[in-house]
Amino acid sequence: MRLLIVEDDPHIAELLTDGLTEEGYECDRAASAAEGEHLAKLFPYALLILDVMLPEGIDAGYQLGERLRAAEVQAPILYLTARGTVEDRVTGLEAGGDDYLIKPFAFKELRARIRALLRRASGNTQNTVPLPQGWMMDLGAREVYAAGVRADLTRREFALLELFVMNPGRAFGREEIIERLWRGEGSVEHKVIDVYVSTLRRKTHDALIDTIRGTGYRLGRGTS
Repeated sequence: MRLLIVEDDPHIAELLTDGLTEEGYECDRAASAAEGEHLAKLFPYALLILDVMLPEGIDAGYQLGERLRAAEVQAPILYLTARGTVEDRVTGLEAGGDDYLIKPFAFKELRARIRALLRRASGNTQNTVPLPQGWMMDLGAREVYAAGVRADLTRREFALLELFVMNPGRAFGREEIIERLWRGEGSVEHKVIDVYVSTLRRKTHDALIDTIRGTGYRLGRGTS
């Protein structure tokens, strides 16, 4: 899932990006309301994290939220700010926000709030997706399991499987997978993708991922 972080403090933005990337999310960053608005209208993000005080003004984050809602951007908005009065929280919710977290915050609380917002946005409180051979993927808990057995997936393995799950029927070439999951991390050889797919199959089931000759990989057939 791809998130947008609109935060003008580079230290906080980096901490958020690093922490959420470790959780398996793809993160884009913007340092101003203008840049954030451009990206939010350009890409279908799963969730937006907006600071309130941005270079455009002390209420720029609220104003950005209002403009995005007026433009029918439906992604959940989580306001993240040091301004914590009741009036501030009410203003944020009335400005199109779905949740409000006050700085400083515990990362585990941010993580829990993001998962709750994503579950709510999916319209599925369990947020589970059926996979081939009786396997299930819980996008909120970030777990893959079958018959009470949980697959011990790494962050990157989960992200790779999630890419296939969120795009059923679509085959991804190795180069595109690298661009999506290893973006900005230097050179990655194509054979690394083959190793990850092999490991995913071993930890779950061979039928979970199909090989499309001459193209790449996709989610296995048989999902509902």
